[in-house]
Amino acid sequence: MLRRSLLALPTLLPGLAVAQAGELGTQARPVRVGVTQGVHGQTFEKVRDLLAADGFFTRSIEFGDFIQPNAALAAGDLEANAYQHLPFLEAQRAQRGYDFVPVGKTVLTLMGVFSRKHRSLDALPNGARVAIPNDPTNGGRALLLLAQNGAFTLRAGADHRATIADIAANPKRIRIVELEAASIVRALDDVDAAAITGNFAVPAGLNPLRDALARETEQSVYTCLVVVRRADAEQAWARRIAQAYARPEVKEFVERTFGGAVIVGA
Repeated sequence: MLRRSLLALPTLLPGLAVAQAGELGTQARPVRVGVTQGVHGQTFEKVRDLLAADGFFTRSIEFGDFIQPNAALAAGDLEANAYQHLPFLEAQRAQRGYDFVPVGKTVLTLMGVFSRKHRSLDALPNGARVAIPNDPTNGGRALLLLAQNGAFTLRAGADHRATIADIAANPKRIRIVELEAASIVRALDDVDAAAITGNFAVPAGLNPLRDALARETEQSVYTCLVVVRRADAEQAWARRIAQAYARPEVKEFVERTFGGAVIVGA
């Protein structure tokens, strides 16, 4: 009798049968999205809550660095991540062979140069130590920002892929200290200045608009993305997550929470 009832269940309750089979976006199987701690984690919490109100369920998994969210996506431990910009994604694809694609924009976290010892970049002393992220794209991004604000000169044609070797003229003999991005805030007291991305600066109480010696403008090349494996790029759940970032409730939350230091979908 029991066996007969179980066999009949898919016919009687087809919707339940699909959910039991593991449909993504249900409470039984939420879409797992990797984010970094701080801005991306907080913003995705708002996205998650909006989607849940519509009956679509996700779960955020927070990471403390830029490398692990992509490794987890490649391993199948995530369905998507939402923390990296296009130059970083392109570098990761080239270096690690990831077959990932972006499906939408999230937020732009402005990079700023901060100091607890000096009031301007002009005030940096000879031999000043300046920390930058040690990942290639954010490191190049920091070097560009410093060069654009007169700290030194880069060779002609240098872009976000610049390295220390691209410094062409350095009259103050500024020494670049490359550190893991998440650790730079903690090292700020130990250097003369540091280039810090907004997702790490803002949680530490540093606002690029108010506190930075120099900061980026709205450069869309650094807007962060919702990223999935290429095989999932056309999945409805991927589009649904990406589209949620464009909702006015998310923009209002970001503006209220981060005071203009983070920009939605720039």
